[in-house]
Amino acid sequence: MSEHQDWKDANSRYLSAALSWIRLLLERMADRNLAPASSVKRTLKAVPLDTADDAVEKAARELEELECSDPPPNALVLCGLLRLKRFERNVLLLCVGMELDTRIARLCARAQDDPNKSYPTFALAMSLFDEAAWDVVSLERPLRYWKLIDVQPSHGQALTMSPLRADERIVNYLKGLNYLDERLSPLLFLLESQDAVEVPASLQCLVEEAGARLIQRTDTLAPIIQLIGTDGPGKQILACRTAAAFGREVYRLSPDVLRGPLPEIDAIIRLWHRESMLLPLALFIDVQEQDVPSDSAAQMPLNRFLARADGILFLGTRDFWPRLGRASHSIEVAKPTTAEQQATWTKVLGSDCGDSPELLAAQFNLSLSAISGIAEVVQGGAQDQSGLSARLWDACRANVRPRLDVLAQRIDAKATWSDIVLPAAETELLRQISAQVSSRAKVYGEWGFGKKMNRGLGISALFAGDSGTGKTMAAEVIANELHLNLYRIDLSAVVSKYIGETEKNLRRLFDAADDGGAILFFDEADALFGKRSEVKDSHDRYANIEVNYLLQRLESYHGLAILATNMKSSLDTAFVRRLRFIVNFNFPGIAERRRIWEGVFPPETPLRALDYDRLARLNLTGGTIHNAALNAAFLAADLKSKVTMQLVLSAARTEMLKLDRPVNEGDFQARETGAVVTQ
Repeated sequence: MSEHQDWKDANSRYLSAALSWIRLLLERMADRNLAPASSVKRTLKAVPLDTADDAVEKAARELEELECSDPPPNALVLCGLLRLKRFERNVLLLCVGMELDTRIARLCARAQDDPNKSYPTFALAMSLFDEAAWDVVSLERPLRYWKLIDVQPSHGQALTMSPLRADERIVNYLKGLNYLDERLSPLLFLLESQDAVEVPASLQCLVEEAGARLIQRTDTLAPIIQLIGTDGPGKQILACRTAAAFGREVYRLSPDVLRGPLPEIDAIIRLWHRESMLLPLALFIDVQEQDVPSDSAAQMPLNRFLARADGILFLGTRDFWPRLGRASHSIEVAKPTTAEQQATWTKVLGSDCGDSPELLAAQFNLSLSAISGIAEVVQGGAQDQSGLSARLWDACRANVRPRLDVLAQRIDAKATWSDIVLPAAETELLRQISAQVSSRAKVYGEWGFGKKMNRGLGISALFAGDSGTGKTMAAEVIANELHLNLYRIDLSAVVSKYIGETEKNLRRLFDAADDGGAILFFDEADALFGKRSEVKDSHDRYANIEVNYLLQRLESYHGLAILATNMKSSLDTAFVRRLRFIVNFNFPGIAERRRIWEGVFPPETPLRALDYDRLARLNLTGGTIHNAALNAAFLAADLKSKVTMQLVLSAARTEMLKLDRPVNEGDFQARETGAVVTQ
């Protein structure tokens, strides 16, 4: 027989003996219709006065013997945890007896000499048990403070004469059934322990630090462990491992549930505090997306909960929260180091994985649980090992997409080097940008440059030029070459008129992009990175703060950020100084325009006698040429003919008029002479 089964049997014997003792007390009181607790001293040395007294004394003696069980029954454990006096314990057992023994209701009615009072009351308990104390009815005493019993008064009925009922959770606990209170179960979610995940050395040090702080508690309440940073999975692993050292499981509580009236919040606080002792539990509250509360928010429900709830509490936050109303200790939780991520990739992929661990760890900043999950899915669904590196890369890109997809617009990069037409110097700059992104791990890591730099580890580039000169296409080419996600930043979703909202939106954007696999493309960047103005009022001051914040985040960003502008002169000089590359996209010349016209139509498009030399003389940008070619294709499709020179010229004329360019009608009349280029 297991030790647990032995304890369950001993606990059941104790509970049965306690109920038997209470029945005997009620029977004796009913038979004598007196208050024996005030006239008879029932101790082990007391001399029994009659048969009823003898039976009560015998039952009391058996109960005391069972109290010496090791481990003790739950009734005694509860008394120790919640500091119940003997009389309070007896009151609770009387109420529990109502739920477990149908005979006790009838005996309560007889003992109170009233057939309508088939329930326990404080008055009955004070007459029934020794060491009665009037303070047992107080809201500050354990029975009512911890909601162990519920007083159900009727109109005009005295408190001491009101029916008492034991809390269902406590009844189950005394029976040996220790489950989370059903009033809290909809609010709490058990965190997976992730025992299978190997904790890196950097995180294990933080686990030991948190455990040491909890052991050295000097306040009446344990200190709150604030887990600061952006690594959500790492925070949960730290919380679970730290709590496990204290024999506790970690439950997650959403701060959104703490928005009711204060009495409801206080009820949740007491229930949680009680549960943290009975099970026991630890609590993880994630406020990653919430702002640090101001002084005026010190009494907000969440702060009230943090200030009053006891037990082991972990607060997952982006920045340190002051003024919590109790002691706290902050621990910054960062993603595993590049070396730790590379070692994990090597472990989960095996020895025959080539240079995949090095490449993946250099580009993507993932938690160890994410690495293990990605490797398991990719390897489990693969029929063979061919193309494993590409599948792993794509899986990592997909892993970081969800957070960014709600913050920016993802561009499906299709353009390649053969699609873009630029002078040789600008093309070489684009290739340098691509090469630096792919080689940054070697330069910063293996070659030691990262040790000498604490900022500017990312790569920033400015694409300056008129609309339609190829800035967006160039970003697509780089993203396609590097096989990375490309995100266009929607300024309407980022910039806010409310103070502090713009910085908050950008922080979320950069935090999500820092996990890797993303190129940030700020179109019309002059609207966001403009010159800082002279401070004349509060609006100017906050606008300058936004620019300063952007400059700082751009320097600390670890990926590639591309900024495109039509007005380079409008950019702040401090911002331009921080850029690593500036690529000027000038208006294309005749030679470039001819190359663009030659490549603008897909091979599948039916063409008839296009004069590319003549088309190249039209003063159009690459983007406008693309629009003209597309419109000409639609015109041909509608006429059920091939794309002819006349249709292309007509579409080009429409584009010129749209741009308010002067139009010489003679330039847009098709001529057979010279139309010698066909496809």
